[in-house]
Amino acid sequence: MATIVSTEVTHSRWSKLMVATIRLPDGQLTKRDIEDHGEAAVVLPYDPARRVAMLVRQFRTPPYHVSGDGMMLEPAAGRLDEADPESCARREALEEVGLRLTSLEPVACVWTMPALSTERAWLYLAPYAEADRVAKGGGLVEEHEEIEVLEVPLVELAAMADAGTLTEIKLLLLVQTLRLRQPALFT
Repeated sequence: MATIVSTEVTHSRWSKLMVATIRLPDGQLTKRDIEDHGEAAVVLPYDPARRVAMLVRQFRTPPYHVSGDGMMLEPAAGRLDEADPESCARREALEEVGLRLTSLEPVACVWTMPALSTERAWLYLAPYAEADRVAKGGGLVEEHEEIEVLEVPLVELAAMADAGTLTEIKLLLLVQTLRLRQPALFT
């Protein structure tokens, strides 16, 4: 098994970039990059009565840099500032989409990009009703998020998944999980 011999921090701001020196099983040394910004919680709120999901659309610099299109459709998500991922998911739903969530349905805790990042994301589905919308959402002003809040019909999300146009991996995974768990919501 490979072991980490040392790490060197090369950049530290919102995330930390490091270079790790690795000893391979055959004894050779090599280097690997590590991006560390902590764990995250991600939640897909859905209204089973109206058959819609509450999502955000916001600008993301890396996709824009690569493809020229930086507007991403995403579930509510954020970095885990507290120890409890469920509390984080509830906080992010309130900040980003204005929903007070009570029930969370755990989906998984996944590595988002294990070849480079230390991020694990705690994924949840969360039913809501119109009465749970207690704020306008849009993110925190001091974080310059500029989030657009959208309610998207579940049938439209399923069509986007089938067409390959849901490009944010956590949203795709959550939509497909909801389809598996509650297929009647998508008819």
